[in-house]
Amino acid sequence: MICLICNEEIANKASWTSLLLLPENTACDECYQALKKITGATCPSCSRPQETETRCSDCQRWEDDPMWKNILHKNISVFEYNDAVKEVLATFKFRGDAALVNVFQNDFLGVYKNQISSQNIDYAIPIPLSKERLYERGFNQAKLLADFLPIPQLDVLQRTHHEKQSKKSRLERLTASNVFSVTESSKIDNRSFLLIDDIYTTGSTLRHAAKLLIQHGATSVSSLTLIRS
Repeated sequence: MICLICNEEIANKASWTSLLLLPENTACDECYQALKKITGATCPSCSRPQETETRCSDCQRWEDDPMWKNILHKNISVFEYNDAVKEVLATFKFRGDAALVNVFQNDFLGVYKNQISSQNIDYAIPIPLSKERLYERGFNQAKLLADFLPIPQLDVLQRTHHEKQSKKSRLERLTASNVFSVTESSKIDNRSFLLIDDIYTTGSTLRHAAKLLIQHGATSVSSLTLIRS
């Protein structure tokens, strides 16, 4: 087997994972260990690693704003944003290597099972790309991540084409108009949702999507993201 990150061969070893026919790691030990999983104290609202379990200043500002209070119940992220994960994410999203998503399968699914599966969530919603961005990239990274989860998905949001989020400043992200619209509002009313995305940076994208869902009758909206920037 070849490491999906460095393309070096991975030594095949017998393990309980292989015996139970579970997904094997698709990255070598050196590459995998460079990806830093979130552990220890975090902000209870957005998973930002910090010294205490209190709400971080960013999330407190969101909650102090009447327009955004109680919109996004909670975000849970799997990995910290370090140099290693930054490089993998760039190759995954911007250089079109969709297979790299498999490096994250076990950890993404594990966090869902350990921290989210007991919640009463009706559907997962992968954050959509615009038609133009989907054509350019060839795949939606959020959809690939959502496919790892044993939960039905609902396609009720569409996205207007704008400049890439990665090219926007923090202020531009926070003050941007809502790029999402609802396609089938009847499927939203009285249901709870889990938004799926690759990265949580300011929380603006997820909150804009969550706000639309709440406005159309959703009872609760949380999110699961691969990386907490």
